[in-house]
Amino acid sequence: MTAPTDRADRADRADRAASGKAARGRVPRSAHAAWVPPVDRGDPVALLERQGRDRLPELLPVRHARMAASPLAFLRGAAAVMAADLAARPHTGLTVQLCGDAHLLNFGLHTSPEGTPLFDLNDFDETFPGPFEWDVKRLAVSVAVAGRENGHEDAAVHRAAAEAAAAYRRHMRRLARRGELEVWYERVDARSLLPLVRSVARHGPEGSGSLNRARRHTGLRALRRLTEVVDGGLRIVHDPPLLEPAGMPDTASIRKIFSDYRSTLSGEHRLLLDRYRFVDAARKTVGVGSVGTRCFLVLLAGRDGRTGRKNADDLLFLQLKEARRAVLEDHLNSGPYDHHGHRVVAGQRLLQAGRDVFLGWTSGPQGRPFYWRQLRDATVLPDVAGMRPGDLRAYARLCGAVLARAHARSGDRVAIAAYLGGADTFDRAVADFALSYADQTAADHAALGAAIAAGVVRAAPEP
Repeated sequence: MTAPTDRADRADRADRAASGKAARGRVPRSAHAAWVPPVDRGDPVALLERQGRDRLPELLPVRHARMAASPLAFLRGAAAVMAADLAARPHTGLTVQLCGDAHLLNFGLHTSPEGTPLFDLNDFDETFPGPFEWDVKRLAVSVAVAGRENGHEDAAVHRAAAEAAAAYRRHMRRLARRGELEVWYERVDARSLLPLVRSVARHGPEGSGSLNRARRHTGLRALRRLTEVVDGGLRIVHDPPLLEPAGMPDTASIRKIFSDYRSTLSGEHRLLLDRYRFVDAARKTVGVGSVGTRCFLVLLAGRDGRTGRKNADDLLFLQLKEARRAVLEDHLNSGPYDHHGHRVVAGQRLLQAGRDVFLGWTSGPQGRPFYWRQLRDATVLPDVAGMRPGDLRAYARLCGAVLARAHARSGDRVAIAAYLGGADTFDRAVADFALSYADQTAADHAALGAAIAAGVVRAAPEP
């Protein structure tokens, strides 16, 4: 005899699957292929300039130069542009915690607290609840733009973009059959990258050695690049304007808000943090889209560590980064967090498989929201710019599977899997969209280049 709870569970799953299939009535899977710029589409360059109004003005020319480097660089910095374009189209209403900026260069390695290197999403500045397909489309578009930059034929580009969507669909359908804890603790071990690292870099065993070094990662590689000995003590290297002294006012502010940040950690992690002492702080320019936001590196030393020499040990780098309003917030319902630093931290904890124990948030000068995280230095990834068509497909599949794992932790994986179905209808439609939007990205990139050439937008070459 079937237990009442079993019958209830089956009925619940059936209802969730039915809601997913019902979403096809709102947005048929084939409808995801469409991209025609609306007649009232805003000027992408003007949108980027509005976005920069509250950023550090001296760094905006660096941001513009980085975005002008290529269509893929433009896409990386133009999350706000694509968010507005996605919002102009109907969506499924099947909500997950979005990454908000799930392009293929925002995936990478991070080290779990147990020291295991994992392949996962690694940027959460734009995380926000929204329709699952927005992340999938941004990933597929980035694959298409990267493929074209690598000189691949459009047929190969279409296939790679479809592989990203197909991997997402297949992985979500697999997870829909799994239990809650099994889904929550799903991991993608970095060894999944090894064949791709070898194929792209052609280093054979070197790829394995790199992953082994990442497994032993303690931050010492970052130490060698980012620190120097000054007057017998360790300090962060200065490389203006990308890495420069924080200055007395900023350093004093960082010290002042440190205790507020500490209070957002769990008790055992506060105890761990208390065993480190403040050494130095510096202002850092990061990323492409983030250039101009306020970001600092904070160097801490363990109370029993040795910091008076180049090979110092027991050091901890924290990154303190301004958390701005997510680009998706203009187009979706309000989220659950009023503090943007809290939003970023909560989103990362939902989406990323291995938790950073130093994730926290605080308010800084003028009440600006910030979040804190441990600075990582275990990037062992294939070079996207050098990928052949087969390598790009393999990397797209890996990113698509990771994105499905991340979404399954917060969204209704049963409903999403039912919407996607077993056929490749969704995959092909997303790939069609990716190629059309890659054309749009090329046009927007050209518009930025024209604005720079005309002197409307300032761009400064990298120092």
